[in-house]
Amino acid sequence: MSPDVDLTALRPGPLRDRLLALDSRVFEFAAARNWPAAEPVLPRLSRSANHGVLWFATAAALAAAHTPRSRRAAARGLASLTLASLTINTLGKRSVRRTRPVLDPVPRVRQLKRQPITTSFPSGHAASAAAFATGVALESPAWGAAVAPVAWSVALSRVYTGVHFPSDVLAGAALGAGAAFAVRGLVPTRAQIVPPARPRAEVPALPEGEGLVMVANTASGTAERVRALHDGLPLAEIVECEPDLVRVELEKAAARATVLGVCGGDGTVNAAAEIALRHGVPLAVLPGGTLNHFAYDLGVEGARDLTRAVQRGEAVRVDAGRFTSDGREGVFVNACSLGVYPELVRERERWSKRIGGWPAGVLGALRVLRADRHPLEAEFRGRARPLWLLFVGNGTYHRMGLTPGRRTDLADGRFDVRVVHGGRRPALRLLAAAVAGPLTRSPAHAAVQVGRLRLSGVAPGTLLAYDGEVTDVQGEVLLEKLPEALTVYRPLPGS
Repeated sequence: MSPDVDLTALRPGPLRDRLLALDSRVFEFAAARNWPAAEPVLPRLSRSANHGVLWFATAAALAAAHTPRSRRAAARGLASLTLASLTINTLGKRSVRRTRPVLDPVPRVRQLKRQPITTSFPSGHAASAAAFATGVALESPAWGAAVAPVAWSVALSRVYTGVHFPSDVLAGAALGAGAAFAVRGLVPTRAQIVPPARPRAEVPALPEGEGLVMVANTASGTAERVRALHDGLPLAEIVECEPDLVRVELEKAAARATVLGVCGGDGTVNAAAEIALRHGVPLAVLPGGTLNHFAYDLGVEGARDLTRAVQRGEAVRVDAGRFTSDGREGVFVNACSLGVYPELVRERERWSKRIGGWPAGVLGALRVLRADRHPLEAEFRGRARPLWLLFVGNGTYHRMGLTPGRRTDLADGRFDVRVVHGGRRPALRLLAAAVAGPLTRSPAHAAVQVGRLRLSGVAPGTLLAYDGEVTDVQGEVLLEKLPEALTVYRPLPGS
């Protein structure tokens, strides 16, 4: 169809005439029908959806729910809306030049104060509504069910106020839903990327939670999550403590527990993993911090997931990483790094209690990147070189660029190593690495997957960050895999 086709000027035909006549009759029927309680609602709802304002506000409300699934649903909804809007404005409106309906049959009280001046086919409001609602539903069916009535009402309001024919709305909704599925094709939902349920581990099933001792770091705001866990596992022992007592309580719990549980951020989980390894007990992780990389990569997003796994005795064995340097040794389950990131961690910890975790992270990054410093000098893979950052992930991260994303296999026996080489303007080099592919090699950055890593010539006092903790290293730093060393509860796919 050419860009300037007028839908009403297409060559006459019996089918086309019947469809247009039906469209007009349905529009007139809607205009003549009495809609109880719709007058104060639908016109306002229609206006609120102008320029996507309603959906941006809805996305903000979803993100404020502070659950990973709601945040992902909000992001997917907005991405779907963006694609739908681009498609409608670049192709839809320009391909079919259909005039708006005549407003004579529509009661004046329903009409919008400002009438649209664009062409009628397809409905952009219906496309945005369907795209956002479908995108949300693909990530979270529960949130999708909550958003769907609003989206349906917005689409309906376009016929109710007389600015669109019914076919305009149906076509817009179909395009919007298609945009959401196109986004899913480009970026699969978390439900589509299921971590492999291997290697499975034999662990005790605790239907009521008896034998589970859960240590919760109260500084992480864990009270609500712990209460939800206790509802499902009433015989579990819950120990809530301040950060400086977490390690002590974890040691006590590991000595008497059948299963060691932990609720807190990545640093708290790191301590629990190290103690569980040493005592040889399985670990149950309830996410309770800001990032919760390890728990989320396991597929444990909240108390419901962990409760199901503990009740049914579902668990897997996962790799751990170990670093040694100058007599120091540590274990990590997420990642460790040298260079600017450990300094960022210290800055973030310094400010987080005052302004919160995420703002502290942004402030820390700005302060670290603006500081006048020299890159880290170390021998990496047999060659001495300056490094701004060395990131070592415990398992392969599946996201483009330097920023770690999700790991779909926590027992792959590999370290995911990403390097930003030294040079001028570290901020630009870090930004380039963040947007580049993980296997990109350039003078600024590189990425490899290895099973073991040795660094030499590390200057005394160099900072190493591991799972949010920071320590000093020097001389030689050796990083080794501990294959399938840790047993962790997680819900198995299809269970």
